[in-house]
Amino acid sequence: MTDVLLTHSYHLYYDRKQVRKMQPYPPLGTLYAAALLRHRGFSVALFDSMLESPEETFAEVVARTRPRIVAIYEDNFNFLSKMCLSRMRNIAFGMMQAARAVGATVVVNGSDSSDRCAEYLQHGADYVLIGEAEWTLLELIDAIVGQSRLSIDEIQGLAYTGGGGSIVRTPARVLMKTLDALPFPARDLVDLNRYKAAWKLAHGFFALNLVASRGCPYKCNWCAKPIYGNSFNVRSPRSVAAEMVELRDLIGADFLWFADDLFGIRKEWVQELADHVEQLDAVIPFKMQSRVDLMQKDTVDALRRAGCAEVWMGVESGSQKILDAMDKGTRVSQIEAALETLKSSGIRACFFIQLGYPGETWEDIEKTIQLVRRTRPDDIGVSVSYPLPGTTFYERVSEQLGKKTNWEDSGDLSMMFKGAYTSDFYRALHDALHAEVTGWSSPWRFSTTDRSSDSLPPRDLWKIVDRLEETCRNTDPTEMTQWICS
Repeated sequence: MTDVLLTHSYHLYYDRKQVRKMQPYPPLGTLYAAALLRHRGFSVALFDSMLESPEETFAEVVARTRPRIVAIYEDNFNFLSKMCLSRMRNIAFGMMQAARAVGATVVVNGSDSSDRCAEYLQHGADYVLIGEAEWTLLELIDAIVGQSRLSIDEIQGLAYTGGGGSIVRTPARVLMKTLDALPFPARDLVDLNRYKAAWKLAHGFFALNLVASRGCPYKCNWCAKPIYGNSFNVRSPRSVAAEMVELRDLIGADFLWFADDLFGIRKEWVQELADHVEQLDAVIPFKMQSRVDLMQKDTVDALRRAGCAEVWMGVESGSQKILDAMDKGTRVSQIEAALETLKSSGIRACFFIQLGYPGETWEDIEKTIQLVRRTRPDDIGVSVSYPLPGTTFYERVSEQLGKKTNWEDSGDLSMMFKGAYTSDFYRALHDALHAEVTGWSSPWRFSTTDRSSDSLPPRDLWKIVDRLEETCRNTDPTEMTQWICS
């Protein structure tokens, strides 16, 4: 009998957009939890649903491993888990039922279960772990198997069903300050050969993920942070460099993705990382996510020394009005400066664009289009504003939400509230922007572009955008929503 069977609910092949991209990464957050449990002496098994069908295989794994506890522990470093996709929620519910069928205790953790605690408890979870949860999971398992003097109600960061069906919530757990206290993720529990084969076939190289930090201190009002809030804690540069060496030399990674919400907030930390990378001869190309106002010359120089090949920046909009409405804290002028600084250092500069934010007009959209055309980023990711619980944005549009409150998969792009235009318009604009950037971006060995197979050339896609914009404008004379976040 196994003490704990760990799993997660994201399945690549239920997400059509991610199947086209074919960039699967192991469930890092799940593997951190596994490493800590195993380090403390518990027997641990893993069912990795990324490439394995959960509906076809999970029940068989439960029967074979006979776990006392099944923990559906989401990869909270993966933005796809943070999106709380409804298809993956249904997978989690199915896993809970399969676990209960063999008498296992069911534990869940993730952004969606934090937002929908009562719903997960109703569908079969015995415990929901709230927030950063490695130590909560460890203490809970200690209590369940009888090794701990703590009672369940003394464990911080838990929610469970109490007497009379009421939900009991214990006090919140204080976030970890010393991230180096955790062992490296238990990657040996994953069939990395399957990941390697998928990457090699689709892209010709093998990429793996890691994180250097947890959380984000910035306060963009649309960004959901149910796990780490506005905190920011970082690993030591020496530990990060050591893990880079391990991934390159022991596992065979050709490329790395730092899955941090924001990488390199403090320039001194980045410079120290570059020093350790050089000392350990740990250079391996990587990509990461940052902000335009952080891409100063000295930081970019250090990133280049550390091996950075590609930076994705949350540009969001070419309209200063929209950036201010989002509480973004950046200026349009900083976007262009950041791109030039990165390109002059030989680092690819890529944009995340967000369309449909309340108050955005056609004039604002045109400013975004012109920004993209003027700056010519190496790649872009385009989405529409997506309200998630716990954000100021969500509260302000909550009365407009209908029955559908989550996307089914990451390519859904449905407008969940009354925006200026229809979902079809934003999807057409998404396709046109991607096609245009693909037309001028240069080939690159480590390109991560989502090159969807559009049969139409860019000019014809822009004709569709123009036609949809005119149709929306002529059929809906009501003034577009004009509130701006104060």
